[in-house]
Amino acid sequence: MAVDVILGLQWGDEGKGKIVDYLAGNYDIVARFQGGPNAGHTLKFDGKKFVLHIIPSGVFREGIMNLIGNGVVIDPVILKKELEGLTVAGVDYKKCLLVAKKAHLILPTHRLLDKASEVAKGQQKIGSTLKGIGPTYMDKTGRNGLRVGDTFTPSFREKYEALRDKHLQLLKIYPEIEYDLESLEAQWFDSIKTLHELPAVNGEYYINKALDCGKKVLAEGAQGSMLDIDFGTYPYVTSSNTITAGVCTGLGIAPQKIGEVIGITKAYCTRVGGGPFPTELLNGMGEELRRVGQEFGATTGRPRRCGWIDLPALEYTIMLNGVTQLVITKIDVMNDFEEVKAATRYRYDGKEHAHLPYDLGSTKVEPIYETHNGWMTSLEHVNSFHDFPKPIKSYLKTLEMFLKVPITMVSVGPERQQLVLREVKVEA
Repeated sequence: MAVDVILGLQWGDEGKGKIVDYLAGNYDIVARFQGGPNAGHTLKFDGKKFVLHIIPSGVFREGIMNLIGNGVVIDPVILKKELEGLTVAGVDYKKCLLVAKKAHLILPTHRLLDKASEVAKGQQKIGSTLKGIGPTYMDKTGRNGLRVGDTFTPSFREKYEALRDKHLQLLKIYPEIEYDLESLEAQWFDSIKTLHELPAVNGEYYINKALDCGKKVLAEGAQGSMLDIDFGTYPYVTSSNTITAGVCTGLGIAPQKIGEVIGITKAYCTRVGGGPFPTELLNGMGEELRRVGQEFGATTGRPRRCGWIDLPALEYTIMLNGVTQLVITKIDVMNDFEEVKAATRYRYDGKEHAHLPYDLGSTKVEPIYETHNGWMTSLEHVNSFHDFPKPIKSYLKTLEMFLKVPITMVSVGPERQQLVLREVKVEA
């Protein structure tokens, strides 16, 4: 069996959680492969809203195992709050949730370093979620990190204190920030007890054995491809590989075991925090997209920047990920727009280009748009592609022709069942 992948093709917030939740019933295991509590996957069903930050989005489906993979960084305090929320929702997470022993832990001092570093940047800040993600991945690559498996060893406290003391020394180079470390540590160690309620496994052996036994696995990404540490809009990126390649290192599987790659994009674009955004609308239209789409970060609550869909950027991330099918979300947000635009090329360095420049942040880019007629109608009762208004059919056909990937799902609302399907390769 192969591992199918769901990931975002923009700057995150594409609606991955809803799609994972919808498709999860066709899989035996849903596994998160990277990121941490800087992610916010929103699910809506039965009139209720749930936001997951660390836990895979398949957790609400009966009979499915969920794995927090080794590529994820875990804040035990935030994980405990999520688990408490699952209990309130009636989910027996102890039966369906596993954690990889090689997943790294976010310490209280990682969060302090994140905050102090961002404060020190002033106007040049990158828009960190201040969850300690960057400092944790830095310790991981610097070979100083603490992992879930370390918490079961006799030397755990000693390792913790050594890393904490290193962080406290580093904090001295930054502007002073206020904190109560004793209180933060008490909460953190209490949350470690909750973490120990989850079965800890060697994730790489678990996933590969499951594949050998014919189990179907769905890998869930966090953030978006344009935030990838290597191929995103550096330095305004996250600290992990958000593209398909990250599945291999984040779960411990070989490249040939990747199956379908389901790429998700909004029908327009959004971005939280700093960084380049060629199609951003700094006008009333951008405000309208934010208002109708309720574009506020699921993790930070910050208002998202909004703009038209960026096809050169999508072509780029589709190439990087090997996308085999596309999902378009939030097309209903533009129901009342008389016109809908899509950027098809860029103008920079005095010429028109189909490709992104080396550094999108330092290159002045002017998007070149193609204008489409709006559909000016509700999509509430649309259940098939055949029922879509002609302007939407034309818009989707343009996207398919440009991106050369079939669109197999279109989300027409926030609820679980508000998905229109067409030629879905992964049965739903």
